[in-house]
Amino acid sequence: MSIWATLAGTAIGLVVGGPLGALAGAAAGGAIDAARARRPERVQERRRVAFTIAAIALAAKMARADGEATAAEFATFQRLFHVEPREAANARRFYDMAKASIAGFEAYAAQAADLLGPGSATLEDLLDALWLIAAVDGFHDAELAFLDEVGARLGFDAAARARIRRRHLMPAADDPWAVLGIEPGADLPAIRAAYHALVKRYHPDRALAEGVPAEFIRVAETRMAEINAAYAQLGGRGR
Repeated sequence: MSIWATLAGTAIGLVVGGPLGALAGAAAGGAIDAARARRPERVQERRRVAFTIAAIALAAKMARADGEATAAEFATFQRLFHVEPREAANARRFYDMAKASIAGFEAYAAQAADLLGPGSATLEDLLDALWLIAAVDGFHDAELAFLDEVGARLGFDAAARARIRRRHLMPAADDPWAVLGIEPGADLPAIRAAYHALVKRYHPDRALAEGVPAEFIRVAETRMAEINAAYAQLGGRGR
């Protein structure tokens, strides 16, 4: 069952509590057996649901940061989060409810950090997705301020937020040294060390292991492809 069908069919998100749980309960329109949902074997499912609700809530709030939530922004959300046509209505219902909810984005971001680990690679995937949605109609000052504040509440310090910001405002996809985060001219052992550190942090398998739903790993896959290409360009393959 897809994560969208899970959210549409149950209110399991209520077990996360707080504003994210309230949003899930309102959107799903039902109650749950909380004791059953809290069983140890359901921890991974709770993480998947928590990540999903946070992604929907923050993407919807971000889309309104410049005063207008456009169809193109929602289409980008669908593409990044792999919403199949048969699930579009479910995703749209959650998205629209999040836009209209009384809870602020600060509460959603703070709870996501608490549930999924402040400054984690999982939350960096989510923050990258928000940047990509914002880029659809060009960056506005209000969106940039929103993204910086969300990043802070997700647990990223100023240096980390600046690094993520540079990745989107000053892309360096054609600069393999910048992609790997090492100084130009570094030797092969340094290249390999940088590459393996990035693989450990950003590989899509890590995202799945940490509870990110399969529907949401497109951002991690795109970043990993850039890292692999940079490593190959610098001679890492076959040496």
